[in-house]
Amino acid sequence: MNDLLHRPITELRDRIARRELSPVDLMRAALARIEATQERLNAFVAMRDPDRLLEEAQAAAERVARGEPRPLEGIPLGVKDVEDVEDMATTHGSVPFRANRATRDSIQVERLRRAGAIVVGKTNTPEFGSTAITKNLLFGVTRNPWDLERTPGGSSGGASAAIAGGVVPLVTSGDGGGSIRIPASFTGCFGHKPSYGRIPRGPNEFWVTDDTTVVGPLTRSVEDAALHLDLTVGPHPLDPNSLPHPGFEYRSALRGLPPRLSIGLSLDLGYAVVQSDVAEVVAEAAHAFEELGHAVELAAGGPPELGRDWGLSGAFELLGRLEPLLPEHEKEFGRGFLAGVKMGAHMTPARWAAMRQRREALARWCAEIFSRYDLLLTPTVPYDPPPARGPFPDVLEGRTLPPASVASFTIPFNLSWHPAATVRAGFSAAGLPVGLQIVGPRHRDDLVLQAAFAFEQARPWADRWPEL
Repeated sequence: MNDLLHRPITELRDRIARRELSPVDLMRAALARIEATQERLNAFVAMRDPDRLLEEAQAAAERVARGEPRPLEGIPLGVKDVEDVEDMATTHGSVPFRANRATRDSIQVERLRRAGAIVVGKTNTPEFGSTAITKNLLFGVTRNPWDLERTPGGSSGGASAAIAGGVVPLVTSGDGGGSIRIPASFTGCFGHKPSYGRIPRGPNEFWVTDDTTVVGPLTRSVEDAALHLDLTVGPHPLDPNSLPHPGFEYRSALRGLPPRLSIGLSLDLGYAVVQSDVAEVVAEAAHAFEELGHAVELAAGGPPELGRDWGLSGAFELLGRLEPLLPEHEKEFGRGFLAGVKMGAHMTPARWAAMRQRREALARWCAEIFSRYDLLLTPTVPYDPPPARGPFPDVLEGRTLPPASVASFTIPFNLSWHPAATVRAGFSAAGLPVGLQIVGPRHRDDLVLQAAFAFEQARPWADRWPEL
């Protein structure tokens, strides 16, 4: 059954539709796997009632028997614990929110459920998704299936551990500065940060002004991610930033990568400090596109380094939400998390204006890059996963790391709204997965997915997963 749970969603759904696999057996396998791995991985932090889950799986089996299967009929789904599931707590990994029970599903969860997925529980996240190491005071530390002493990344760390560890086949995740791509890279999964607004977010308690966060797929294959998008994209009245439906199916378009693309490759974006073997793996992986007939060249220079700007902007918005709770609950928040949030009080009109200017400079750099290249390739993360409890390194191979170093390659494209994906490129000298980031022009999620799919076909990677 472990091998079954490592299979892609597309295979599982086809086997269910052909009645070769029962949704009840699949649910039983997922529940057993969650229990068997929980002590080591700590991927899940809350579960729905198993009897109710088996009843829903039986109802799915009956739909299949009637010849009425939905696209995700009976597929077990884990939901990141910053996203709402009706009648479950959305704790954000934060003690003061441990009883924060949701009254409805998020838009993404609602659409996945409508397609037949069955929510089994909530996956772990750092407090309010604030860092790329998944641990919190409420639920503890989540670990990487490839090396239990290391982090699976964050903030979608429970999700990535569940996918790489063969725990459930489908999860939700989100990315405000790399929170899909970083954990996907650290655990050897595929992760796609969609164009801003591609999948609607919400409902939200506050109007969103820190416009960097998206929700999207973290999966075992590129095709699974395309299927996830096909079932969740399209506008929603509760998200004013949601984009129109693209008018086609991403899964159907996967094999349509245009020939003879011009592709830029940057191994440092002009400022990142990258582990030498990671850079070597990414550079070698880029050759796959040359072998497919595309032109790859080194892209000189890079955008402004915006790690501090990104952090201050997010802290300012989150402080506005949490400040009313501090008189009563301050001691319940994680100390490091709260110190970061309080940095938001340092925002001034002058800093806000300077940040907006630098973000405009980023937009100009991106416009120039995508006037020269159809796609941009970079490492996803500059180094191997840190220890499960942290900390992040300050120095790498004798070189001082920049601010927010783990997100050196991911933050720019949250701020610029470009679609970006990570695909497993190979392994570092320590035997840990290395991600290749593929970035495309705004709204060209289709092109990014096509390139990732072509790479996956040329350099198959999804047949190797860690053994627990």
